[in-house]
Amino acid sequence: MTRSLPSKVVLLGSGALKIGEAGEFDYSGSQCLKALEEEGIYTIVINPNIATLQTDSPKLGRVYFQPLVPEFVEPILDAERPDGILLSFGGQTALNCGIGLSDRGALHRTHTRVLGTPLAGIRATEDRAKFVRAMTKARVPTLPSRAVYSVEEAVDAADSIGYPIMVRVAFTLGGKGGGIARNREELREVVGKGLRASPVGQALLERWVGAFKQLEYEVVRDRKGNALTVCNMENVLSMRVHTGDNVVVAPSQTLSDAEYQMLRQAALRAVAVCGIVGECNIQFCLDPTSREYYAIEVNARLSRSSALASKATGYPLAFVAAKLALGYTLPELKNRVTGVTTACFEPALDYVVVKLPRWDLDKFERADRRLGPAMKSVGEVMGIGASFPEALSKAVRMCDPRAELLPPAESRNPSAILGDLAAPTPEVLTWILEGLQAGIPPDTLSEVSFIDRWFVDQLGEIERTHRSLRGSLAPGPHPELLRRAKEMGLSDRAVARATRMDEEAVRRRRIELGIRPRIRMIDTLAGEWPSRTNYLYLTYRADADDVAPMPRGSILVLGAGPYRIGSSVEFDWSTMNLVEGLKAEGVPGVAVLNSNPETVSTDYDRSDRLYFEEITFERVRDLVDFEGFAGVVTCVGSQLAQNLTPLLQAAGVPILGTSPESIDTAEDRARFAQLLERLEIPQPAWRAFTTIDQAASFAEDVGYPVLVRPSYVLSGQAMRVITGRHDLARFLTEATRISPEYPVVITKFVEGADEVELDAISDGTRVLVGGILEHVERAGVHSGDAIFCLPPRHTSERVQRELIDAAERLARHLKIQGPFNVQFLVKDGAYQIIELNLRASRSLPFLTKATGIPLLREAARAMLGRPISRDGLAPLPPGRWGVKVPQFSFLQLTGSDPVLGVEMQSTGEVACFGPTFSDALVKALVATGVRLAPRKGTAFVSVGGTQLKEAVLPIAMRLAELDLYVAATEDTAAFLSGHGVRGVKVLHKVSEPDRHPNVLEALGNGQIDLLLNVPSSLTQEKLERMIEDDYVLRRRAVEMGVPLFTSLEAFAAYVEGIAWLREHPITIEAQYGAPEPGTPDGHVPPRREVGIDPRRRRRRRTRRR
Repeated sequence: MTRSLPSKVVLLGSGALKIGEAGEFDYSGSQCLKALEEEGIYTIVINPNIATLQTDSPKLGRVYFQPLVPEFVEPILDAERPDGILLSFGGQTALNCGIGLSDRGALHRTHTRVLGTPLAGIRATEDRAKFVRAMTKARVPTLPSRAVYSVEEAVDAADSIGYPIMVRVAFTLGGKGGGIARNREELREVVGKGLRASPVGQALLERWVGAFKQLEYEVVRDRKGNALTVCNMENVLSMRVHTGDNVVVAPSQTLSDAEYQMLRQAALRAVAVCGIVGECNIQFCLDPTSREYYAIEVNARLSRSSALASKATGYPLAFVAAKLALGYTLPELKNRVTGVTTACFEPALDYVVVKLPRWDLDKFERADRRLGPAMKSVGEVMGIGASFPEALSKAVRMCDPRAELLPPAESRNPSAILGDLAAPTPEVLTWILEGLQAGIPPDTLSEVSFIDRWFVDQLGEIERTHRSLRGSLAPGPHPELLRRAKEMGLSDRAVARATRMDEEAVRRRRIELGIRPRIRMIDTLAGEWPSRTNYLYLTYRADADDVAPMPRGSILVLGAGPYRIGSSVEFDWSTMNLVEGLKAEGVPGVAVLNSNPETVSTDYDRSDRLYFEEITFERVRDLVDFEGFAGVVTCVGSQLAQNLTPLLQAAGVPILGTSPESIDTAEDRARFAQLLERLEIPQPAWRAFTTIDQAASFAEDVGYPVLVRPSYVLSGQAMRVITGRHDLARFLTEATRISPEYPVVITKFVEGADEVELDAISDGTRVLVGGILEHVERAGVHSGDAIFCLPPRHTSERVQRELIDAAERLARHLKIQGPFNVQFLVKDGAYQIIELNLRASRSLPFLTKATGIPLLREAARAMLGRPISRDGLAPLPPGRWGVKVPQFSFLQLTGSDPVLGVEMQSTGEVACFGPTFSDALVKALVATGVRLAPRKGTAFVSVGGTQLKEAVLPIAMRLAELDLYVAATEDTAAFLSGHGVRGVKVLHKVSEPDRHPNVLEALGNGQIDLLLNVPSSLTQEKLERMIEDDYVLRRRAVEMGVPLFTSLEAFAAYVEGIAWLREHPITIEAQYGAPEPGTPDGHVPPRREVGIDPRRRRRRRTRRR
């Protein structure tokens, strides 16, 4: 069939990773690009997320690192004049941007057609009132609800619907701003926060159905109305927990065939009425005691669940959705796995998939650990097994290789267990196991937890197996019991602990007994059609392997597992860039091992073989035994893969690249410090401690503050700045728990130092430095949470040469073969080294895209023992600045303290480029959702002590010069006024609620546009009341959407960015791209300059009366 395809299309990405919107959109966007490239369509990618694979230099298109807001995207449409735009591959961010472009008339004016689901269908799914009307038309029931636009409306609505009541927020994701209200007071708080979070100022109040089952269907539909359900999924923790925080199983396990078909037909009717073209997700709730059901929401876009469904079934949802958006129909598209069936065939599963969220709540002080309707997890894994227990047990280890799905050694009082189950936290499954072990009846556990009895019984199978193991006598468990334990998903380590054996002895025994995992294929149709795929998993419930070993000389690359704080999409980028580099060097076969359904690396056709499995010592050895890999790569899978290096080496597994001995020297804090002493490379004063008294003595000798640094950790885990002995013992104990096998080092914390880092590639002799990155914030803010720029603003050329020299000396001494990262302190023209990471770092994608040099392609050469093709410092394009800004998700983490320190807390990052530092900075800040201060706006300044007041004085003077009002509490206001800052407003403290005007009132009334709070906890003389004031102030600023800075340096950079914006237009241009076919000189649009008016406030849609 002939069809008219667009020649040029814009693809909107999702921006920085945040809670509710993570790396699944890099996967879906990359699949979309593959589909468009196959059709020869020139694609304009707009996405400021520097760490994504979709923003790599394209074969057929251009990439813009710009904020995904209409004011910045509209000029690109003007310059590029595309035929169409795709909104459904970039999450809620892309949908909201597309709707904004439509409201501004930009799509109509530039003749840009929305491809796929039309805007009317998108609005019907995003606007809660329109959604209810659409579902009514589709004969799909919805919960009693009412759309509200104010708190008072909400109070009236709740009185008629009844409490408890669910608050959902329009045009948001991850349950952002929503929650459950049990009374009027809670309702006012939740609705107030929700209305501020909604781009259109709308919330939906509906009946709460926490005890109902939560089901999801992934549906694809083409322009002619052909539709099918690709996958259905069941949320184990029922409706009371957001699906992003839920344990999800596919296919559903507790539905009858009648219930399954009833919801399937409802899903097909719903998507037809909404006019979906492409893919969508629809969520239902179902009363477990009847067939009463309701539609909860429809997502007219690729989503987190879409990525899960795609990886669970092998059906390439995003690829198919892109083809459907171009006008193809389902019968026209082939199933790429079978090669003989069409995309119209619904997948069939002969295995079970379990999705388990990954939380990092321990990194956030004061964060509420309870799970509910607002998402809090930062990542997820997907376990595949022949049974629910096997898949779930694997998923638990995928989230944390140290964990096991087992009951605790001793059970608590049953009433304590039931009390915890009534308010679930991430430990909820362990509590079920504990309850079973304590003798609580399964029906009681099910009733209290709202978890279906079938799932409780499945957990009971695990508990009974574990109990049998603990009762085994020497020389170990009976063969049948051992086999049953492995079929339940228990690891060798778990069996060893239960039977009091050595883990290696368990492994030898099961191998002697012929108990080993078998390799199975995922082929989308459960073997109903003949096919051969490279998408594989392991199970103990099989008799033979579905594949033969790979060719000799093949290599296994370990991925990074679930996204977590400190290990995000940038490591998936590194994994795939290294895979491509190894292939380019002629490696006969490259396999990838990963467990994250959100990633590009778990796309089955990106490597020669994909093992969707746990990244554990046991599993890697299983694969090496079967495949006979020539080498295993651990340096691109973040700390998760790196930590396996010494274990694998001890087991005789060949490690590709830098030697395990060198890796241990860099990771072990004490050994590394000793190396620096031998090489006479400067470092802060340090000591490894063996007792608390020794640590305290050292701290007193060098003077507080000191820094506690455990070994073999990521993102500054358990790292703390200690200001006095009272905190020393507590944090040393935590650091020892996190890294028990290695010494904890204490170093002198150098105050007032700048932090600089570099990334490099070495072949053991030559060193290629990708760039020198300078942090905006002073040392004390984790590198992952810092703003940094390229080139450095303040680091002299002499110091830069010294940093490169130190890196080269380390590379040659340690014989580094691959990527490495070095972090430095610079103060008064002298440097000190604080850290060396012999692996890919999170800044490698930024440097690769800033310089245009494929750093990991060079790393692949080095790891194979071949010389790299260049050395020295990678050149930068002249007159080009790059700025990376972190993305935080404090709003979603109720109660968390939004203050930065040495332990990382950001969930993502963006980067923008421009002719000046301020140009790039302003764009990057906007890309993370930071509002620009309006003219005549007010900045509240909160600092303690004379030294900080003196430091903030020039910034306050600058604010006044920009006609921004400065507000402060009495003492600070008096100091600033006394030193020449005009018009300083006095706002009374949080702890003085009876004095007016009060700072919390001003925040609540929208009278503060910008807030600086340098935490009092950094100065020892502060009282606890003042520390609490600081926390409440910071928390309220986040909840009100007011830009918050806890660093003087970042605040000063922001203010200078505002000053620059007052005098200059913003620049918009592509970072790189391929020539456009059929146009003179490839048609590269020139740099555009656009005036951005900071006076522009976010428009609110008011209710029509």
